[in-house]
Amino acid sequence: MPNKPSGPVSRWSRVSSERGPDLIVFRSRFDRMTHPLSGEDLDRLVLESSDWVNVVALTRDERLIVVKQYRFGTADITTEVPGGMIDPGEGHEESAKRELLEETGYSSTEWTYLGSVDPNPAVQTNHMHHWLAKNCDLLGEQDLDAGEDIEVATLSEAELRSAVATGEIRHALVLTALHRVYDLRDELRGSQ
Repeated sequence: MPNKPSGPVSRWSRVSSERGPDLIVFRSRFDRMTHPLSGEDLDRLVLESSDWVNVVALTRDERLIVVKQYRFGTADITTEVPGGMIDPGEGHEESAKRELLEETGYSSTEWTYLGSVDPNPAVQTNHMHHWLAKNCDLLGEQDLDAGEDIEVATLSEAELRSAVATGEIRHALVLTALHRVYDLRDELRGSQ
């Protein structure tokens, strides 16, 4: 059967929604959607979540503050920038400041919004907001949640570039945040 010529994409119509299980970070739902071309009703999974934040945080000597933690999905320890979920009633800037302080003990008075991305629009409803914090100072100890175990480190720009090139830093949302501050095209070409 030959492919039909590409044309404008149409929105799908929602026929119904049914709640699925609460998955801790996500609330699942199943939407029955009508395909705009065939008219067929199809079930689609949607994962609802609050928005998230990532912080590209630089010390006064321009070292990048990173966190290392175990991630269940990959069953490995990752190197990332500080970040997390936005609490109910909290703005993304407020959340960025809170997450940086809680996860690392660092704080800043120089904040720049870097924009947002959709983590996975195929199934997720949320946005990831990226923030830049400059001239960070270490104010105290970490204040971790009960389920967190985080090591804090700092990287020079050369160490950051090496970590991206070798695949040590490979979290897609972390890379989108970092790429808004650093041009990492060469390093991403070499990453594993």
